Amino acid sequence: MKNIAVIGSGSWGVALSVYLANIGCNVKIWSFAEEEKDLINNEKRCKFLKDAVMPDNVRCYTNFKDVIEDSEIILHVTPSKFTREIFKQYKEYVGDRPIIICSKGFEKDSLKTLDEVILDEKPDAKVGVLSGPSHAEEVVISIPTVLVIASHNEEVLKVVQDTFMSENLRIYTSDDVKGVELGGALKNIIAFCAGVAAGIGLGDNSFAALVTRGLGEISRLGIKLGGKRETFYGLSGLGDLIVTCLSEHSRNRRAGKLIGQGKTLDEARKEVGMVIESIDNIDVAYELGKINNVYMPITETVYNVIYNGLKPEDAVKELMTKEKKGELE
Repeated sequence: MKNIAVIGSGSWGVALSVYLANIGCNVKIWSFAEEEKDLINNEKRCKFLKDAVMPDNVRCYTNFKDVIEDSEIILHVTPSKFTREIFKQYKEYVGDRPIIICSKGFEKDSLKTLDEVILDEKPDAKVGVLSGPSHAEEVVISIPTVLVIASHNEEVLKVVQDTFMSENLRIYTSDDVKGVELGGALKNIIAFCAGVAAGIGLGDNSFAALVTRGLGEISRLGIKLGGKRETFYGLSGLGDLIVTCLSEHSRNRRAGKLIGQGKTLDEARKEVGMVIESIDNIDVAYELGKINNVYMPITETVYNVIYNGLKPEDAVKELMTKEKKGELE
């Protein structure tokens, strides 16, 4: 089996590491924190995943060279806002190894997707994007999960599919890198809104409408930015949207629920205790919608909740009383 480098010791990086180790791979994790390294190596556990038990073939380091030099595949699993900064620190060790982006989000300053950030820094990089409906809490205990790997490089598609697939994890392939990445990034914002709806006590009718109309927004912007329509109705679009909006495992939904219950952003961040990609990317999606002249009423309204003091209850009224439209407009 393969030697895998995992850049990032958060919940998703650890879940993928445990899964890959359990199917026979040798996994080295990079962490920026000595505390997390010691917890993984000495106590065989992860502070973000209470059910994770580290196999012996998972080791954690704080040095990029130690993690990457013997690897065959690199999984990049850091918060989106740190992607460029961290990649700059390890790109000298990459060589021709595939880099699989497992994070979901944008670079705020440039409005770029994460594959674009990697290719900015290393234009010859073999890049793939792994996405789909997947909570770390379930992958780490081998609950059957289905994901999609997207790349323009056939070798990358083959090596990821061959390496990752088992009776507990099925991998499909796609050449729509932009669509897969945008679906994963944008659905977090709708999941945050689903949490807000739960926090103010809305019901199933409202939830169904939000998810359906939210998918419409994701699709409109994603297609404008180069993704394929059908991708947004697949695993990395509709699939990921459902699981993230529905589950209490979702940190984006939890954060939104806290905002709906009257917490401040700082209070929500503290209570969730992990990076909340939706909050970090709501303004990016808002800007992309404006720049590309895409109708995104849900995104615009939640932007006003976060940045302009709009009360969640008033946000619902605002959405419900917008100008009359046909469903497909």
